[in-house]
Amino acid sequence: MLKAAFIFVAPEADSKQHRSVITTPAVELTVVGVSNVQSARAVVEELVEQGIGAIELCGGFGHEGVAAVKKAASKKAVVGVVRFDIHPGLEGKSGDDVF
Repeated sequence: MLKAAFIFVAPEADSKQHRSVITTPAVELTVVGVSNVQSARAVVEELVEQGIGAIELCGGFGHEGVAAVKKAASKKAVVGVVRFDIHPGLEGKSGDDVF
């Protein structure tokens, strides 16, 4: 079974509270909300220790945020990203400008 995660960034998101696991016969997907890149790094370290091997990030992370999260994964998980140059949930800004 593939263990994967999707992490989204939103103001006031709490990674302990804003979390859900969806299980299908082929995939166990953990969805986690974080409020900033620093929180995402901590969550990624936790998730890879739980055996999650694929992590997708929302477009709000920006290029710098994606790089920071990929570094936190320490080659224990592959990291992909949904890409927006400007994010509709961040008042039309890039995550690089917000976080």
